[in-house]
Amino acid sequence: MVEIVKSGGWLMGPIVLCAIIAMGIILERFWTLQQKRVIPEDLTSKVWGWVKKNQLDQKQIQSLHQGSALGQILAAGLMNRDQERSVMKDSIEDTGRHVVHELERYLETLGTVAAISPLLGLLGTVIGMVKVFTAITTHGVGNPTVLAGGIAEALITTAAGLTVAIPALIGYRYYRNRVDTLVVDMEKEAIKLVEALHRRQDKGGA
Repeated sequence: MVEIVKSGGWLMGPIVLCAIIAMGIILERFWTLQQKRVIPEDLTSKVWGWVKKNQLDQKQIQSLHQGSALGQILAAGLMNRDQERSVMKDSIEDTGRHVVHELERYLETLGTVAAISPLLGLLGTVIGMVKVFTAITTHGVGNPTVLAGGIAEALITTAAGLTVAIPALIGYRYYRNRVDTLVVDMEKEAIKLVEALHRRQDKGGA
């Protein structure tokens, strides 16, 4: 493996760095974007139970906020539960934007890695072919050993760039769709809580 990297020339350094970054982001997002970490099961029902029993206090709201992404959104709504519906929705939407930003963290970097890795490989191909033609000009085509280095550099960097770019692009697309799905699910849970709170207020006012 080390010999292959050396044969690819100096551009293998940035390509290997891209591979490390892509792998780190993919593993970190795999851990962070788990359903149970973002949208814990039955969290909205549990919160509604606290509301109905009048067990909701500032400490529980703070704990809810720190527990998960959905918890942050629900906590924003609960802190304004005595306000008008528009105020509650605005606070939820504002918090939601911050939550989405956190869920999308590093994804742009992963997309950049997917985009530049094949370009680095292509650059390595060009540099390798330039070396081949320089060798042909200097030594002619009679000595294949002289040509082999440039050809190897051209092929190895291309293969390495694509090897990094393909999984990085798959990871980027997958996690983008994953975030979109989680955001829709969180919106549903938040709307469910807002509707329940306002029905309760209407009954209390009646």
